[in-house]
Amino acid sequence: MEYFPKRLARKESDHLANRIRSLIADRGWGFWAVEVPGQSSFIGYVGLHIPRAAMPFHPCVEVGWRLAKEHWGQGYATEAARASLDYAFNHLQLSEVVSFTTLKNVRSQAVMEKLGMSLDRHFQHPDLDANSTLREHVLYTIKRSKWARGQRI
Repeated sequence: MEYFPKRLARKESDHLANRIRSLIADRGWGFWAVEVPGQSSFIGYVGLHIPRAAMPFHPCVEVGWRLAKEHWGQGYATEAARASLDYAFNHLQLSEVVSFTTLKNVRSQAVMEKLGMSLDRHFQHPDLDANSTLREHVLYTIKRSKWARGQRI
């Protein structure tokens, strides 16, 4: 939660987990739990989500991730996000997927670039206070055609 305005209290975290489960039950896809076989039964989640309508680039589907800090830098986010993009383009037949993060989160931006995503623009996150140091965000995008080319390489 390094690049989020605050850590979630247990009740908030449980509510989020229930919401994620509900969205998967309704749509058949969403943010999926990530495990490391033989090491950890749950390290976070990665997957697809429809951001709120208030986002300046809505409507869209995003690929996103949130992993426990001790599992950063080991390729788990990239591997799982790659599988999520494959699902988005080959199963859901989406034409484009986005991802976004605060300008300060260079690790997530590096994951987006490893996935073949391109920087589209900067924007001010509408849910963050105007004085927040996390408010400036970057939006990355990838089209199905670019994804398909990259998977043949």
